[in-house]
Amino acid sequence: MNSKWTEIISIWILVAIVTGALIWRFPGEGHLIEVSFGAILAGSTALVSVIHLFKADVDGFVRKLIYVAGGSTLILALATAYIFLSR
Repeated sequence: MNSKWTEIISIWILVAIVTGALIWRFPGEGHLIEVSFGAILAGSTALVSVIHLFKADVDGFVRKLIYVAGGSTLILALATAYIFLSR
């Protein structure tokens, strides 16, 4: 696996873990969990920027931002659907 995909997938896993922890920790408060999804999405894209801040190589920066934002949005959309259907 390419190192670029390793970074992207590790950020997706981090987003999934944080989202799952929020859903597990606050099961009856769906609206409060959904409010924090914006911060999770912003944090995932900021993490890509921080990683590239310390790297000398900037190849594929925008592509990584798009993949991380798209994957994180999909994870959060699935979590929102789970919260909506579990009510």
